[in-house]
Amino acid sequence: MTIERTPCVYILASQYYGSVYVGVTSNLIGRVLQHRSGTFDGHTKKYGILRLVYFEVAGTMESAIMREKQLKRYRRDWKRNLIESDNPAWNDLAVGFGLEPLPANALLGGPRHKAGATAG
Repeated sequence: MTIERTPCVYILASQYYGSVYVGVTSNLIGRVLQHRSGTFDGHTKKYGILRLVYFEVAGTMESAIMREKQLKRYRRDWKRNLIESDNPAWNDLAVGFGLEPLPANALLGGPRHKAGATAG
């Protein structure tokens, strides 16, 4: 399956159980690269939400948009369960598409992370 020019809904996360973002695109890898390069100002850039943890392929862009709206309405717990149903370790799925792994400091969750703090 080629993922380019395929309607998808996706979830990015800042870290394991971190902040999440739900989006829709017809070019998943291109969109993930845009998020990682900070192309757009906004929620993902502000909070370091860069890790692709979930995606669904849709038959049409219209159905992908409908699914995105549905996922955005869901509570945080439900989104966590959805991610963990296919990706229990919250691995960065973009690596499987040939993208470079994120640097370790990119997985800490953006500006709320305090220097020198340890994960618990």
